[in-house]
Amino acid sequence: MDITPELLLHAYSVGVFPMAESRDAAGMHWMQPARRGVFDLNRFHISRSLRKRILQGGYQVAVNRDFAGTVAGCAARDETWINAQIFDLYGQLHAMGHAHSVEVYHDDALIGGVYGVAIGGAFFGESMFSTQTDASKIALAYLVHRLRAGGFVLFDTQYLTPHLASLGAVEIARAQYELRLAQALPITASFTPASYCPSPSSVVAPSAGASPSGNASTAGKFS
Repeated sequence: MDITPELLLHAYSVGVFPMAESRDAAGMHWMQPARRGVFDLNRFHISRSLRKRILQGGYQVAVNRDFAGTVAGCAARDETWINAQIFDLYGQLHAMGHAHSVEVYHDDALIGGVYGVAIGGAFFGESMFSTQTDASKIALAYLVHRLRAGGFVLFDTQYLTPHLASLGAVEIARAQYELRLAQALPITASFTPASYCPSPSSVVAPSAGASPSGNASTAGKFS
């Protein structure tokens, strides 16, 4: 069966997402975990060290400037589930306005980023990467702030890893996830809300319901 961008969007809308066995795999398979990783957008943890790094500056954050480069950066590891078919499909979703990237630059060089898929009020995080310390964490912090500003209510991380748990992600049962997804899809949210121009201080400011932050590590699919 040919996988089209439209079929991929439908899969996300019913709680299913694709993965390939490896970079060189010819096809992909569908995943629907029994338990799902999600972020409560009001409980994202920013550690003291990450807060200091964000406020310190010396980097630039952009949105959708180099989506293909962000996906390529996420795939540039020894083992990856991003093959040529997935790379092409998400490029098509990006052209359709459903896939987005938040990118971090230093001296015009892409040093980190995160990308995912947006449908209604749900954002499905796919992967992130970093070639310099904290670059992916900076991208994720800016992403969470953007999702809150744009009216999103669900941030799906697919799986829960120690890294994501340290940043505030939790794991919920499939039935609970499907309920949240059904509530999020009809909502009109925007990844690029009008007049949105976040400052570092606004990104690190505590949000409603935020809990004390912890230290982050690295691991997992969405990493």
